[in-house]
Amino acid sequence: MPDSDLRVRFAPSPTGMFHVGNARSLLLNWVLARQSGGTLVLRIEDTDAARSRPEWTEGIVRAMAWLGVGPAEYEGPLLQSAYLAEQMKAAQQLFDAGRAYYCDCTREQVQARTSNAYTGYDGHCRARALAAGDGRALRFRTPDEGVTVVKDLVRGEPAFENKLIEDFVITRGDGSPVFLLANVVDDITMKITHVIRAEEHLPNTPKQQLLWEALGHRPPVWAHTPILVNEKRQKLSKRRDKVALEMYRDDGILPEAMRNYLMLLGWAPSGDREIVPWSVIVDEFRLEDVNSAPAFFDIKKLLAFNGEYIRAMPISDFIVACQPWLVGPFTPAEELVETGFGIAPPPWEPAAYDPAAFAAVAELAQTRIATLSEIVSYVDFLFLDTPAIDEAAWAKAAASSGVLPDVIAGFETLPEWSADGLKEMLMAVGERHDLKLGKAQAPVRVAVTGRAVGLPLFESLGVLGRERSLARLRAAANTQ
Repeated sequence: MPDSDLRVRFAPSPTGMFHVGNARSLLLNWVLARQSGGTLVLRIEDTDAARSRPEWTEGIVRAMAWLGVGPAEYEGPLLQSAYLAEQMKAAQQLFDAGRAYYCDCTREQVQARTSNAYTGYDGHCRARALAAGDGRALRFRTPDEGVTVVKDLVRGEPAFENKLIEDFVITRGDGSPVFLLANVVDDITMKITHVIRAEEHLPNTPKQQLLWEALGHRPPVWAHTPILVNEKRQKLSKRRDKVALEMYRDDGILPEAMRNYLMLLGWAPSGDREIVPWSVIVDEFRLEDVNSAPAFFDIKKLLAFNGEYIRAMPISDFIVACQPWLVGPFTPAEELVETGFGIAPPPWEPAAYDPAAFAAVAELAQTRIATLSEIVSYVDFLFLDTPAIDEAAWAKAAASSGVLPDVIAGFETLPEWSADGLKEMLMAVGERHDLKLGKAQAPVRVAVTGRAVGLPLFESLGVLGRERSLARLRAAANTQ
């Protein structure tokens, strides 16, 4: 097959947040398509009408675009629900060929016959020759002998004994196709040549391969990549773990950092390196090199990656990247409530934001943050009328707060309000109180910024200005 004929698909369900595991699958398919000059198909598997919502489909498209996979990079989105006719035609084809039969057994009846709640279907209706009817499901007749071998680029050739695969349902009692059949028919209709997905789908693969073959088509190339696990080596769960891509986006993880990190979950580029340009990943990645062991989604490592990417940005790009957290655009309040995703407004009034003040401290902040959202806590003192004082920080600094009157007096007499002059003055005041600079500046920092840690103090005072700085110091001194 020529490389340009390669067709892969990304097939999420529009039923909620964009899981980081889905993001990893998307990137793997995208890389393979880019390497070969093939086609990536976006298929929205929307047949679960009770849970599917248009806004989630829009969220999928936005999340993909944020990762760098924009509309020009894929075919679609194609809706699974639009292929119902092809799915029903395939079901009828299987029935007409004797590869499927109708069944009216209830779960309770099967359990009564087998005396085991965990035993699969017992084939009771195989020879009953039932016609289609209300409440009758269509089951695929699996072979009684032999094995189904799945040739997998990551897992090798796992073999499944056919006698252990029950006659599985392909259309429900109401006639609607189930996922197994719809998925296969969609792949056949869309001419998918490679199916790259998470390991959790592997148990379904022998059933789907049997369907491909029964419908007269050669199965695709399979590749089941390792599942993502947390620090306890448990499969990532949306009920327990932070798995929504949107949450990382809204925290200020850079898409470049997320792409780089996700691609390293089960694979590594050449050499002793991890942070590499996307072009290197596209050039070097091979599915055959993916490790089959579960991959640890290490949030601390992701943050470290992101910090490196942030520090590597030109300062002008960093300033632009921070704007959504400083000035907007902001997510509408109703959307924040409904989805839980989005960037909330900063704690200052829009008119209070001073671009020049931020530009003056941006380079200092860039070296200290791991996510773009952290920028708010580093610079809020510049744009708030009064800082929100961290009581614990003030309590710790209060032991040396007796320096504040002398600091105020010294700062008031400074001929020039500069970082160097401020530092020299505070050092002199500290010496008179027998305090090292760290102790002397602690109450000054909390009084001015509200926190015990932050940007370099004297540069911060310089940008905040004489009058605002002194006003905060006087307010703090009066509270003693």
